[in-house]
Amino acid sequence: MARKMRIGVLMGGTSAEREISLKSGKAVLRALQSAREDALAIDIKKADKNYVTDLLFSYDIDLAFLALHGSFGEDGTIQAILDLMRIPYTGSAAFASRLSMDKLASRRLFEAAGLAVPRYFVFDKKHRRGSTSFAFPLVVKPSGCGSSIGLSIIDNQKELKAAIDLAFKYDRCVLVEEYVEGREMTVGIFEDSPLEAIEIRPRRRFFDYKAKYEQGQADYIVPAPLPLKTMQVLKDTALKAHTLLGCFFFSRVDIILNNKDIPYVLEVNTIPGFTATSLLPKAALHKGIPFQELVLAIARAALGAEKQK
Repeated sequence: MARKMRIGVLMGGTSAEREISLKSGKAVLRALQSAREDALAIDIKKADKNYVTDLLFSYDIDLAFLALHGSFGEDGTIQAILDLMRIPYTGSAAFASRLSMDKLASRRLFEAAGLAVPRYFVFDKKHRRGSTSFAFPLVVKPSGCGSSIGLSIIDNQKELKAAIDLAFKYDRCVLVEEYVEGREMTVGIFEDSPLEAIEIRPRRRFFDYKAKYEQGQADYIVPAPLPLKTMQVLKDTALKAHTLLGCFFFSRVDIILNNKDIPYVLEVNTIPGFTATSLLPKAALHKGIPFQELVLAIARAALGAEKQK
């Protein structure tokens, strides 16, 4: 008798988002096992191709469910390794993952396609490029990091250097952007279609790491209280961003809706969180898709997909 398909839930990793990845991975694992799937946890503890290859061979998996956040998870690296091993995996292919993780590269693509993005300038390790003429407050963030890690909102010139130094701890490229006054929105994409937008109302100054992952630090309104026309604009914007980057099946698009109801795209998350407070599962549940069904649909899509690689 042929054995049942074995699903390896890849989690952990070595990025600053390791702890969140472990929480996401364990939630996915519970959902798969509750559905009587042959699923097991694979904790990635080294960002090394040979190590990962040997580890995955030892588990003899048929499908990788990616719950890895941050570098080596969302940046296309693990996807490229899995491509070489001919192991199907959930989510977007290597190129789309790499492009989405790079806030600078994806932002330039959004601009070229006519999507609104905050104005920004760039610091790298060698020199500064661009203009510094924006008024305070400013947002300082690493180009290739998620979960608001390394992100600061600063109110004066004295705070700028410390904020840039903090961001450089997580990436070699740092974005300094204008602060767009407005409402924080996120739009989940599922089955390559937008779900209802969620409004995020953090009880802190902004939706930082603590607000994202500690219970009671933010309120989530599902769906966001918006006129139908504005909601549709948000959904259209999110889907366009998802499609421009070549993302597959699901993602989550973070947007600021400014005071004139113009959506400013911040980033696209190709492996959004699957924790108790995660937003894609909240949006799916509003549509009547419980967490287990969401996870199973993502796994099935990965098996049936012919990704552009």
